[in-house]
Amino acid sequence: MNDDDIEKALRTLEKGAGVSFTDRELLRQAFTHRSYINESRAGGHHNERLEFLGDAVLEIVVTDFLYRTYPHSHEGELTAYRAALVNATTLGRIAEDLNMNACLLLSRGESKDTGRARSTILANAFEAFVGALYLDQGYEVAEMFIKNYVLSEADDMITSGAWKDAKSAFQEVAQAKAGATPRYELVSAEGPDHDKHFIVALYVGEDEVSRGEGSSKQEAEQDAAKHALKSKR
Repeated sequence: MNDDDIEKALRTLEKGAGVSFTDRELLRQAFTHRSYINESRAGGHHNERLEFLGDAVLEIVVTDFLYRTYPHSHEGELTAYRAALVNATTLGRIAEDLNMNACLLLSRGESKDTGRARSTILANAFEAFVGALYLDQGYEVAEMFIKNYVLSEADDMITSGAWKDAKSAFQEVAQAKAGATPRYELVSAEGPDHDKHFIVALYVGEDEVSRGEGSSKQEAEQDAAKHALKSKR
């Protein structure tokens, strides 16, 4: 991307997120991956220091919100809530929804990454963006952004049980509603050893409830449990 394309993507992000940066270089740095600096040799700074700062800002805002909003939840539950809200999967999805993908400055190799690898890059960029926003606009603006895009998911996440390990959460549902322990059966495992794709079916009794996919049997089981939880809401 040339500078005009980058600036256009950043302006679109700001408009969608409802924020406006004063320091354009700071905003650009939030999306500059280390690999881009190494490959382009253009100088400048990558986003890892901003990611470090943004992670800390996220943690205090999310922790304070959870502590005040859920007074009857114990420390272990609050920790699990926070982990579910700020993990790479959640932050990567929110970043993608905000179209942060279009703002990323990556090496040619990193730009080809998809799936979990890209989700991690996006989650890191989201944290770096929070760090940049905190430096440029102050704590209150960063806090409002986090409330709008991260904490807005808290109620649904807690009510649905998505903050728990999906298999454990669905087992509780199945035992409470059907008096049965769910079981997982491997449907298929295809592809070379270094790139297997697994499909697993989840049963309660004799009924197939859902199917899941993943790069390991365990990942496919978790995916199946997540689908089952959604269908049982």
